[in-house]
Amino acid sequence: MKSTREKILQTLLRAPRSTINELAEAVGINPISVRHHLTNLQMEGLVEAEEERHGVGRPRLVYLLTEDGLERFPTRYLRLTTRLLTQMKEKLPGAMVGELFKEVATGLADEHEEALKGLGVEDRLDLVKTLLAEEGFMVEWEKKNDEYHIHEITCPYLQVGQQHPEVCAVDETLISRMLSVPANKIQCILSGASHCTYVVKAEPVKN
Repeated sequence: MKSTREKILQTLLRAPRSTINELAEAVGINPISVRHHLTNLQMEGLVEAEEERHGVGRPRLVYLLTEDGLERFPTRYLRLTTRLLTQMKEKLPGAMVGELFKEVATGLADEHEEALKGLGVEDRLDLVKTLLAEEGFMVEWEKKNDEYHIHEITCPYLQVGQQHPEVCAVDETLISRMLSVPANKIQCILSGASHCTYVVKAEPVKN
């Protein structure tokens, strides 16, 4: 039997931008209880609220799933992504596909250009760690002599990368751009390693 919170999440999947009263009717509990569950779901980052104009008067609050909330449900995104990449590689030269991934990473790094100004290597590494975490990676870094080793413990691109290793250009380019030094991959999950590791020289960054 599904819990009340699961029913609320599934209702929002089917009917995004629902009000508290609409959720209460769909789930079969009173609005006060729905509000309590929504508060907890918002704190967990699974649900968000937005104001919506509805006729004359004050806007009403409607609720919808966040990206994290959507990821709790099985999707066909992986299959679709793999098919799209297969089609791209059939129509475009392989090098061009790799360049497209690099451009995605470059754009993402450029969005943080201001935040990077004046930061040393280790502060930049912390920013890289945070940014990659937002993309679904679990990252740790350590200093070994005159090098920094960046370990990607988990990779959200793993399943796609097994058929389309070009996707690895995203994190490699992002790390290089954010640190202003080339990142050298010394081990990769796709080659049987326990995790991916990049190495960069501990050189001063240039702003």
